[in-house]
Amino acid sequence: MTATLILRTPVDATVEQTWAGATDWARQGEWMLGTIVTPTAQGGQGVGGAISAFTGLGRVGFVDTMEITVWEPPHRCHVRHTGKLVRGTGEFDVESRGTGLATFVWREDLELPLGPLGRAGWPIIKPVFAYGVKLSLQRFARWVEAGRPVSRAA
Repeated sequence: MTATLILRTPVDATVEQTWAGATDWARQGEWMLGTIVTPTAQGGQGVGGAISAFTGLGRVGFVDTMEITVWEPPHRCHVRHTGKLVRGTGEFDVESRGTGLATFVWREDLELPLGPLGRAGWPIIKPVFAYGVKLSLQRFARWVEAGRPVSRAA
């Protein structure tokens, strides 16, 4: 079973600033709850690039490895989750909503682990997962709006 989550967050910053923040993998932990991201191939840039994300508290958590499958700066980055626990695809799109304003769209299409147990647990886990991602995306918007990311070559 595939579980889908789509969240949209307005960002009062340019598309380019929003993209710069979203693709600054090493600093993603400043806004994504409980997550540390490390570029692992090609600096996490371009199709074929890769990143590794540890999500958890302290040493308890899991690693989510991802390969970049679509890279269209400053609008689109899609990944394929390649880890043992997290499988499926993830996407973010940066849409313009006028001069100097963007919308950040986060989408996950995840293959639920643990077979029937994963399918049974998703209705319970989804609201918690969605809340955590929503809170993180709100933090992301404030982070970008405060000028934290530094624009770099795409």
